[in-house]
Amino acid sequence: MPQSVPSLPRRVVRILRTSLFAQVAVALVLGIVVGKLWPDVATDLKPLGDGFTRLIKTIISPLVFCVVVVGIAKAGDLKAFGRIGLKALIWFEVASTLALVIGLLAANIVQPGSGMNVDPSTLDTSAIDAKTGGGSLPSTTEFVVNAIPTSFVGAFAESELLQVLILACLVGAALLHLGHTRVPKVLPAIEQAQEIIFAVVGFIMRLAPIAVFGAMAVLIGQYGLGVIETYAKLIILCYAAAALFVALLGVALKMVTGLSLWRFLRYIREEMLLALGTASTESVMPRVMLKLRKAGARDDAVGLVLPTGYSFNLDGASLYLSIGTLFIAQAVGVDLSLGQQITVVLVLMLTSKGMAGIPGSAFLALSATASSLGAIPAGAVALLLGVDRIMDSMRVVTNLLGNCVAVFAVSRWEGALDLERAKKVLDGEIVISEEDDAADVKKPAEVAVPAQVAEVKETAS
Repeated sequence: MPQSVPSLPRRVVRILRTSLFAQVAVALVLGIVVGKLWPDVATDLKPLGDGFTRLIKTIISPLVFCVVVVGIAKAGDLKAFGRIGLKALIWFEVASTLALVIGLLAANIVQPGSGMNVDPSTLDTSAIDAKTGGGSLPSTTEFVVNAIPTSFVGAFAESELLQVLILACLVGAALLHLGHTRVPKVLPAIEQAQEIIFAVVGFIMRLAPIAVFGAMAVLIGQYGLGVIETYAKLIILCYAAAALFVALLGVALKMVTGLSLWRFLRYIREEMLLALGTASTESVMPRVMLKLRKAGARDDAVGLVLPTGYSFNLDGASLYLSIGTLFIAQAVGVDLSLGQQITVVLVLMLTSKGMAGIPGSAFLALSATASSLGAIPAGAVALLLGVDRIMDSMRVVTNLLGNCVAVFAVSRWEGALDLERAKKVLDGEIVISEEDDAADVKKPAEVAVPAQVAEVKETAS
């Protein structure tokens, strides 16, 4: 007797029940509808997105710590870890500089702010202070000093990723130095803690559709769709420049690893849609780390490159800042010379490195750039207040893809990538189900476990 085919409604229900991508997509559409039809109600939904982001942030620091410590201990070579960090920084600097240059070229060609003839004295700059909380970006020296932890617990409590990375490196190095004879149970305990954290991530991710619904409803309810018409030229330019940059990332990924960026996008489609809906790359960091590891990237490479990229490799923000600076100048009738535009690149190369986690950081960076030029009134930065939130999607996608490509490229460069497994995962030959957790990941064959670590496990068991 032939098996009956489920009806369309049942198939839809099953997809909605089992697919995170479908759940988030539906929540995204519902959020837009509610924000458009009932804007007053939508603004009250902000805690839905904020609560989800807070939950995710609570586990990012311990997750990064565990992944890095385990990665160093299993790699068994602290020098290799240092090489990964150096190569990552080189990649980050080249990528972010390229993003800045593409932004400047695009703004010069399209001239999104020309003809606006805005009088800066008519702009209300008080909104900028409210957006930034009266803060300022740290100087280069302050940025470096702030990366050094003052307290082991404080680094985790304040979610300072760079400080957590330093502590993880120290602990990983100490494990290698002491060996199995003195601390036989520490590494297995950290591995078990890592599995628990990934299980917690799975629980929290079930709330993702609710978070996306709330965040999107607030966005549309607060800003409406009219702002898109007002700033259409600038918005289209930013997204087109981002698309060009992502295409170049795809070419770079293909040349370095032979992997397809399009297939990788399909592989992380749930995380990408969630990042778009919540306008936050932090909300998907744990899941992306897990998926990169499952795709063959070694633990130490994933644990170092991805979190560091969140502070040093903000490609989408770099694009936006360079285009935004020229847009402001053109809007107020200031013609920047080639020398001044080079200054813009140099200033943004520094200021963009200290932006992560600072409220209104884009406006602080733009204000700092305007002040350094001396030709653009600082108050003109207020021109971007109405469109800044619309740009979040562009920044989030570009930042996330830039960091993921960096993980693959640096891993390949260092020999820390199981390329055969990566191709099979991205081609769909190895299917990663929603229910898989960190314990189900088959470790790449290239990852050699040092004898002392193996003995640690035997002693612990």
